[in-house]
Amino acid sequence: MTSPLLPPSLRLELRDDIAVLRLARPEKRNALDDATVLGLESFFGAPPPGIKAVVLDAVGDHFSAGLDLSELTERDAFEGLEHSMMWHRAFERLERGRVPVVAVLKGAVVGGGLELAAAAHIRVAEPSAFYALPEGQRGLFVGGGASVRVPRLIGAHRMADMMLTGRVLDADEGHAAGLSHYRVENGLEHALGLARKIADNSPITNFAVLQALPRIAEANPAEGYLMEALMAAVASGSAEAKEKMQAFLEKRAGKVGR
Repeated sequence: MTSPLLPPSLRLELRDDIAVLRLARPEKRNALDDATVLGLESFFGAPPPGIKAVVLDAVGDHFSAGLDLSELTERDAFEGLEHSMMWHRAFERLERGRVPVVAVLKGAVVGGGLELAAAAHIRVAEPSAFYALPEGQRGLFVGGGASVRVPRLIGAHRMADMMLTGRVLDADEGHAAGLSHYRVENGLEHALGLARKIADNSPITNFAVLQALPRIAEANPAEGYLMEALMAAVASGSAEAKEKMQAFLEKRAGKVGR
């Protein structure tokens, strides 16, 4: 379905309390133009009511080949700064938003496409996925948050290799490096299954994972422990948490196993 609030380059499908949002510029390998980036900001800033998880997918064979270079017009330094910060703002809405996001990676996950994928909370890669940061070969530097997010996933040394040499990682290499959480044959099916599990969690737990966990990880240990204790107290005090714990104690909930 299309939404009047979204550009034609984004398609929305609602499956009960799960939203499937698709990049829809297959003729451009889903290259990201400004309208698409602003559409992502709009969507993740105000997801549809009742949505508990989002699957970020793409129409066609590629997740995203990155920045639409046809829009890379002459900009002065300040205009370039503002454009980069617009991407930062949009992807921040996704990463620190209200709903967990599972990205389905296939084909090109390149440049700005990798920057978008890195902002998702879980990444599921199909065999066709390949990863690259070609900005170095084009006289550019990343501008959509890659220099912050990608080193946290694979280390600054691996990102430097990709940018300096133009190295392309295939699905298995990217998975081994840490760019994906799952390497599967059918990405959408697997992502929908994960989204279903996520949607069944307590909303407070999902909130804590999205909002508290990254801040705790970035804090010094003393502050981190305090934030953890506060969040644990809030989560365990909810009515839903009490019901889930009671179900476990009464053996109405399954035990952890492989």
